Amino acid sequence: MDPELEVFVPLFPKADLTDPVAERENFARLATAVPAPDIEGMEIEDRTVPADPEVAVRIYRPHRAQGAVVWLHGGGFVMGDLDTEHPWAARLADTSGAVVVSVGYRLAPEHRFPAALDDAYAALAWVAGHAAELGVDPERIAVGGHSAGAGIAAALTLRARDRRGPRIRFQLLNQPELDDRQETWSARHFTDTPWMNRDKITASWRHYLGSAPASPYAAPARAADLSGLPPAYIATAELCPNRDEDIDYALRLLQAGVSVELHQWPGTFHGSQAILSAEVSQRQIAELAAALRRALAG
Repeated sequence: MDPELEVFVPLFPKADLTDPVAERENFARLATAVPAPDIEGMEIEDRTVPADPEVAVRIYRPHRAQGAVVWLHGGGFVMGDLDTEHPWAARLADTSGAVVVSVGYRLAPEHRFPAALDDAYAALAWVAGHAAELGVDPERIAVGGHSAGAGIAAALTLRARDRRGPRIRFQLLNQPELDDRQETWSARHFTDTPWMNRDKITASWRHYLGSAPASPYAAPARAADLSGLPPAYIATAELCPNRDEDIDYALRLLQAGVSVELHQWPGTFHGSQAILSAEVSQRQIAELAAALRRALAG
C-alpha cells in the first residue's frame, strides 16, 4: 500500500453496511472532513427535476463551460447525498471546466433498483433538454460517478443506448460497482481491505436488489452487448474488490469497439482518493478532471 495512504487506514471506520441508517450518519461525518475547493465565482444552484417523484440536483457552473456531466455520488447504493458529494462535485467543476449536475438519487434499501437509475435517467433527460439554459452544447454531455454512482452511470449509458435516449458523449467511471456476482479474483480475495471489502459489497448489492434478479441495468457487467456505448475512462484501485470486474469491463468495451482509457492506481484502496494529502490522490483527482475536460472539448 502507498505509505502516504497507509497511515490513515486506522482512522477509517470498519467496513460495514449492516445498518444503512447508521452508516449514512458515519458517511456524512467523514464527508465533513473533506475540504471543498475555492468556489468563489462559481454559480451553484439547487434545482428539482420534474419526474415521478421529482429528483433533486445541484448544479455547479464554472465560467465558459463547454459541456456538462451528470454526476452520481458513491455510497454503495445506500449512502450519500448532494451535501456529502459537494466537495467532490465542486472540485470536479472547478478543475474540469464542465457544468456538473450532481444527482440526489433515491437510496436503497428504502428505494431499491431501478429507483436510482430512474432518477439518473430523468436528470440526464433534463440536462439534455435544458442545455441552452445551462449554457452548454447538447452534444457535449457526459455521465460519471464514483463507486456505486459510477455503476449507475455505466447503466445509464446502456439504458440511453437501448431507448435511443439522450446522446452521451463520454462516461467517467471511478472504481465502479458493476457486478453483483462477485466472481473475480479481487472480489473473492479482498475480504479485509480498507473501507470496502467483500462483505460490504455483498451487503450493498443485497440492499440494492432485494430478492429481485439482477439485470444489466442494475449490474452492467451482465450486459451481453457493449457496442455503441460512449467512450470511457475507467479508474481502478489496486486494493479494491471492484478492481478486476472494472478491468474486465474495460477490456470488453474495447472488444466491442468502444474507446477506453484505463488507469489502475497502484497502492490505493477504494475511496482512498479522499485522502487529499497523498500525492497519488492528487494525481487521481487531477486525471479524472483532465479526462473529462479532454472528452468535452474534443
